[in-house]
Amino acid sequence: MLCAHGVENAAETSARPATHRPAATPYAAPRPHIVPRSQWLGDAARKQPGPRYDDRVAAVFVHHTDSPNGYDCADAPRILRDLYTGQTGTRDWDDIGYNFVVDRCGTVYEGRAGGVERAVTGAHTQGFNHRTAGIAALGTFTAGMPVPRAMIHAIAALSAWKLGLTGTDPRASVRLVSSNGLSRYAAGTTAELPALAGHNDGYMTSCPGAALHARLPEIRLLAARLQGRPAGPQEGHSRRAASSDPGALPSSPQRADRRWGS
Repeated sequence: MLCAHGVENAAETSARPATHRPAATPYAAPRPHIVPRSQWLGDAARKQPGPRYDDRVAAVFVHHTDSPNGYDCADAPRILRDLYTGQTGTRDWDDIGYNFVVDRCGTVYEGRAGGVERAVTGAHTQGFNHRTAGIAALGTFTAGMPVPRAMIHAIAALSAWKLGLTGTDPRASVRLVSSNGLSRYAAGTTAELPALAGHNDGYMTSCPGAALHARLPEIRLLAARLQGRPAGPQEGHSRRAASSDPGALPSSPQRADRRWGS
């Protein structure tokens, strides 16, 4: 469950600046409605350490939760509580790994604690938790499974807003430094990845499922339109890197990376 292979806990790192609300960018998209975690989590919250932050979000990774699809959307908060309990209880993680979860009706939920507008270090894509946000589609989207239109639009709107905070084109490529050699890239390697990527772009996994992964080009284009960007030759993602300087990120697996790398 929870697309758990290729997920690692947020690595312990040196202190990072607690960045404030980013300045407006030319291609900022409106923030979609996000249900706060207090509304779905309630008294199920466990005591946990404080969130960790990066300096910015340069990319988003899309996941599926590998859970049943035939749920009533009114039951999504309960399902999220079950996912949270499984990750923080059975798996003994410090919090739910995903920064956001989107249900089949297009409702966006705040996942990991720390503030939806901030660059919260998640635990969703082994080797690439830094400078990224994890968006999980609630359900299983293997080959042949339909992906609800409302979910596609919500993922695009959320990605457009989150990437727009740093002026990142959802169709672009970005350079990210792998922090864990169990990803597709050796630790310390600078990898060029889609700014709007699937989990399997960074890790050897079937997540987010073949059906959802096949919709990523459409989601990128929709997100770019929502940012108000002109139509262009970019299909899927371009070769232009949004960040040519990956900066000082961990170049080798941290203790927490190894512990949570299963």
